[in-house]
Amino acid sequence: MPLTEPYDDHLPQEDPVALDSVVGDPDDNVVNDTSGASGSTTGDGPAAEPEPTLPEPVRQRIVTLTAAVLPTLPTDEVPVPLRRVAKFAPNRRARLGAPVIAAQLTADPLFRQRVTARVLTDAGDLGAAVVEGTAPAAADPVEVAALAYLARPRGWRELIDASGAAVRAEADSAVVAELVREAEQRATRAEHDRAVARVEAEKLRDELARVREELGQLREESRQMARTLRETQARERKATELLATERGRAARASADVDAELRRARARLAEAEAAAGVARASAKEARSVDDARLWLLLETIGQAAVGLRRELALDPVDKLPADFVADAFAEQPGTAPAGPATRARDTDDPARLDQLLALPRAHLVVDGYNVTKRGFGEMSLEQQRKRLITGLGGIAAQTGDEVTVVFDGAERMHGLPPAPRGVRVLFSRKGETADELIRRLVRAEPAGRPVVVVSSDREVADGVRRHGAYPLGADSLLRRLARS
Repeated sequence: MPLTEPYDDHLPQEDPVALDSVVGDPDDNVVNDTSGASGSTTGDGPAAEPEPTLPEPVRQRIVTLTAAVLPTLPTDEVPVPLRRVAKFAPNRRARLGAPVIAAQLTADPLFRQRVTARVLTDAGDLGAAVVEGTAPAAADPVEVAALAYLARPRGWRELIDASGAAVRAEADSAVVAELVREAEQRATRAEHDRAVARVEAEKLRDELARVREELGQLREESRQMARTLRETQARERKATELLATERGRAARASADVDAELRRARARLAEAEAAAGVARASAKEARSVDDARLWLLLETIGQAAVGLRRELALDPVDKLPADFVADAFAEQPGTAPAGPATRARDTDDPARLDQLLALPRAHLVVDGYNVTKRGFGEMSLEQQRKRLITGLGGIAAQTGDEVTVVFDGAERMHGLPPAPRGVRVLFSRKGETADELIRRLVRAEPAGRPVVVVSSDREVADGVRRHGAYPLGADSLLRRLARS
């Protein structure tokens, strides 16, 4: 019985002796001496029989029983090697002192008899039955074998053999039970695997059905695609035939077009030749017309001079706009006008330049309509001053008559003198600048070029009906910016 843990260092160091290594019956071999030494076998006695091989559970039980009764023995009855073991804790006594206990039980029959007396007393009826050589049927075979080994009644070897057989039978039964349990577990796992296999088989069947269905759909789609391909190929053949036919027609049409182009070029050459002749004739005719026109203009000029002499017309001091200003508005100051200009359209300053280039042109400006559009962030006084100054520059450049009209119920005081050639008018109470502009236009003789600058649609429509040229405020603002 080897130890799994080292025993106490204070114990005497002795070689362990197995329980089954000593031979001989204690009844025949025990010798009591006066010094208390253990018995020994004599050389003249009968040969000792070898002890039976003890099953491991029986050995452990013998050591446990001996360890339990050690503390109850008197100190002088406990062998010296076991006196330290007897002081161990119960749980360490059988575990650490097992080799020493086994050696003393084997080598010291007297110590074994003392332990047996205490163990049999504690065992009670079971101990009495074992001493008599019988074993109750319900008793633990390991306990019976341990008591039989310690007491050694007649037939104790048979009791140990029966206990060993019972232990082996229990071990075999445990092995069989373990095998049965493992077999049941394998059967359970096999059943589980079969269930899983059935589920997987069902899944595979479903997947197979789905794949077959998809295969059927793919076959149907393949048939439809084949049919569509055949139809497409037939249409392609027809289209190829039609293309060949159309190419033939196009070739014929191209030939016809080329022929027609050649004929057209021939006609164009004839027309160019005729046009050259016509240009030469027109040049000669234009020379005759120019001579006639010069003669007509010369006749008209001489007639105008004769008519002015006949009517005795003297140069005038006032223009038509001056009469309108005297009759319907108040003006802070006037200045004579000068010569004039020509025109275009919309808000283009080039159109304004063309109109001002016409002879004796009259420029009428809607004052606040222009200033609020061009520099409305200034005060009214600064707006008027800036516009009048700019118009003075235009009048000085062109020599035209320039009139600027402002809304005003009463005369503005403190105005600077107007530049030469610029007339500044303010509408009277109850009348707007738009109405005053229309009166100025109506006062001009038919045929005189009058240019009205205003972005007001009603003003533009009104003066256009009376023969004036309406322009937007942006044309004048761009013209002033350029100056």
